[in-house]
Amino acid sequence: MLVVIVNVHVRSDCISDFIAATKVNAENSLKEPGITRFDFLQEDNDPTRFVLIEGYKTSADPAKHRETAHYKHWKETVANMMMEPRSKTDYTNIYPTDAEWR
Repeated sequence: MLVVIVNVHVRSDCISDFIAATKVNAENSLKEPGITRFDFLQEDNDPTRFVLIEGYKTSADPAKHRETAHYKHWKETVANMMMEPRSKTDYTNIYPTDAEWR
């Protein structure tokens, strides 16, 4: 399983709109067969900072995700809400094992 962690810094006047758009993206992403999880977190000490934790069954699944209508809509919707470009880091899952995920 591949885990992608995305860090996002949002303009303070866009927080509620970013949350709304990202919830829709997360809900639809979890319907994709290649996604095992999609966590959406907001930093306590700086509410303009968010983390997305996305679990994919295979290394090919992130590219499939980026081709979905809901992802493309999210990307376009939130583009002007960012304080800086979002960053991502890929990780290999160790524990729980891949078989223990849904």
